[in-house]
Amino acid sequence: MSCSRGPEQAAPPTAGTNRQIFDVKGVVQSIDLSRKEVEIRHEAIPGYMPAMTMPFEVKDTNELTGLEPGRRISFRLTVTDTEGWIDQVRNLDLPGTNAPPSTGPFRHVREVEPLSPGDPLPNYQFTNQFGRAFSTPDFKGQALAITFLFTRCPYPTFCPRMAGNFEEAQRKLIAMANAPTNWHLLTISFDPEFDRPEVLKAYAQGHHYDPAHWTFATGELIDITAIGEQFGLAFWRDQTSGISHNLRTVVIDPAGRVCSVLQGNTWTSDELVDLLLKAARAGSSSP
Repeated sequence: MSCSRGPEQAAPPTAGTNRQIFDVKGVVQSIDLSRKEVEIRHEAIPGYMPAMTMPFEVKDTNELTGLEPGRRISFRLTVTDTEGWIDQVRNLDLPGTNAPPSTGPFRHVREVEPLSPGDPLPNYQFTNQFGRAFSTPDFKGQALAITFLFTRCPYPTFCPRMAGNFEEAQRKLIAMANAPTNWHLLTISFDPEFDRPEVLKAYAQGHHYDPAHWTFATGELIDITAIGEQFGLAFWRDQTSGISHNLRTVVIDPAGRVCSVLQGNTWTSDELVDLLLKAARAGSSSP
């Protein structure tokens, strides 16, 4: 089967329901006009999201005219159930800083090598939503999709989209006639202090998970960091303890080898279903 890495980019904003609007301030970190995107280290948004650094979409790149990294800005953030974007961007003309903090929370990490399609997935130990220990080799013989999130993330195009795509993929696979059954979904939280097993279980139930096909995991931060870094996942806490992160989703074949690494949030549940079915069927036909 064909394995590929998708481009990391944000999906274009569309209309949605339950629209919320916030006035926010922050510091520009980087600008990507080709993706209509600006990365901002923003202040806490009361009642919605803690301070963090993340990319935001704009509908009109003219909103970004005159901006550069290090500039403080104000902007209007609009979010719906499934989308989010900013507009009314104002340059406050106050030089900021794009340098990383010299002090703040740190975590122990271990040196790991990046994984590419065809590489075997190492043995990692985690704890599931029932408080039971398991390891990645337990999924041998199944096509496995892995994604990463934290349950407190409210921004619709980030963690909620990852969970929603997995929920849709699960529903489609279960409803599919004559589909192979040797597939599984694994969602790993990178906020283990908060996302304890009981929190993960409640979150999983909110996404109508089938524990026979979908596992939610927590574990030691050093292990979560290591497996994430092997696929290019980055997450960190800033001075306010808010979590900033990018997105990675991975498909592992039944032999335990990396098949696909999906970057960003543009992949769909249909694409994930296709990748899992190809991997599962290939595993079923192997001697």
